[in-house]
Amino acid sequence: MSQTHHDITLSHVNKSYPLGRSRIPIFDDLTMTIPDGDFLAIMGPSGSGKSTILNLIGGIDTPDSGAISIGGINLAGMSASALTRWRARTIGFVFQFYNLMPMLSAAQNVELPLLLTDLSARERRERVATILDIVGLTDRREHLPSHLSGGQQQRVGIARAVASDPAILLCDEPTGDLDRKSANEILELLELLNSKLGKTIIMVTHDESATRVATRTMLLDKGQFVSQEMAQCA
Repeated sequence: MSQTHHDITLSHVNKSYPLGRSRIPIFDDLTMTIPDGDFLAIMGPSGSGKSTILNLIGGIDTPDSGAISIGGINLAGMSASALTRWRARTIGFVFQFYNLMPMLSAAQNVELPLLLTDLSARERRERVATILDIVGLTDRREHLPSHLSGGQQQRVGIARAVASDPAILLCDEPTGDLDRKSANEILELLELLNSKLGKTIIMVTHDESATRVATRTMLLDKGQFVSQEMAQCA
């Protein structure tokens, strides 16, 4: 595991989206820090910017103003190609609907991000085998996504997200398309990746029961974060 710390800092971030001739504000002077190794669950009403915060941290979207730095690196200071390389090394994305390639096996889906690395074919095979073992899918490695259950597909999605050993996992409603049993299994897997492998996890969810595995829960309301405890006291 890398010894580099990846504290996430958002400083005076403003973000809005155009709507006709006006703009809809999402974040207004948002400042917060997510420490290395945190497991943060984010809840809030639809349209409150939950997915936007993931895209900003992942370098997919950019703020109108303000700064986002991860491990002391200012994302705005990187060229597009440098940002792409940094994202491939540092960030893993987990989606609600898995986003697997339907014509590729589970193992081939997990190997996809490794094709961008300097690993040899043998090293890639070994890495894929290790990760599929961690997520409990060794016996499904040759199955196509259509031959896997929803929970198994999400395990493949998580395996793919951690294949390049990123420090940070950004999870957008990772249990939103699953039944309760499968959802619980995915949450336990995320908890394992956080507690045993030290991954920083930021998870957007509508499912309040999903927050039990997180270190802390923040509620996003009107472009600002408040702690769950503060919200309950309000």
